[in-house]
Amino acid sequence: MIETSMQDQASGLRRLTNPSRTKVITVTGGKGGVGKTNVTLGMAASMARQGKKVMVLDADLGLANVDVLLGLRAGKNLSHVLQGVCDLKDIILEGPHGMKIVPASSGLQGMTELTPAQHAGLIRAFGTLEEEVDVLLVDTAAGISDMVLSFSRAAQDVVIVVCDEPTSITDAYALIKVLSREHGVTRFKVVANMVRSYREGRDLFTKLTRVTERFLNANLELVACVPVDERVRQAVRKQKVVIDAFPRSPASLAMNALANKALTWPVPRNPGGHLEFFVERLLIKNDDAGELIRE
Repeated sequence: MIETSMQDQASGLRRLTNPSRTKVITVTGGKGGVGKTNVTLGMAASMARQGKKVMVLDADLGLANVDVLLGLRAGKNLSHVLQGVCDLKDIILEGPHGMKIVPASSGLQGMTELTPAQHAGLIRAFGTLEEEVDVLLVDTAAGISDMVLSFSRAAQDVVIVVCDEPTSITDAYALIKVLSREHGVTRFKVVANMVRSYREGRDLFTKLTRVTERFLNANLELVACVPVDERVRQAVRKQKVVIDAFPRSPASLAMNALANKALTWPVPRNPGGHLEFFVERLLIKNDDAGELIRE
């Protein structure tokens, strides 16, 4: 019975496959307050403005804020989908430039500790999704919880956002350490955020690579230095993406450049290039029932 259910879920996920493969990018940071949500939305808005079909998954399942930052009202969210109240398509919001937002819940601790049955429910929910997606951006929670690790190891590209403070560097290193040693993720793209100059961003990257090169089998690439910019804070107050509110600001220019660079990152031709693979891999394996999805 369980095996039949798994096969049905896999079949549903395969319906997501289409000729154009989905680019899946997880944006994380280990520590809260480093600006990863602003970076995520800046990239998303820039890509959407170029005509890409972009979806942002708010993967901070207990303290969601993507919809709030965009001034959107989410009547229902992923918690309602898992409760069977509605379908995934019923909660998707439309953001700036046509980007799609999958809102999570806020203030529900249970959403951070999903059971295997709820994991299967999430699989079924994504299996019904008919949206065509060029780029899926996943904005994770802070820390190194199972869900953060699952989202990170599932993506094709992991973007680590760090700022120039000891706790940010320490927590980013801890996340990279766990992903590389325990989950086989060895390539990371680093965004030095809220830096005062490109040189400061390079120095921050050097601090991080100094320890990773010594102790870990991980390859880090500096992909952007986003300057500290008061316009970002002002955009948050306006509930707008900074590249829309202040398109010529230093942070906006840096995020646009990052988005353009991300669009050139190759999409693998193996199953990792499909949204179905992402959903399969973001779910933690159920030790009792075996793998939820078998290739």
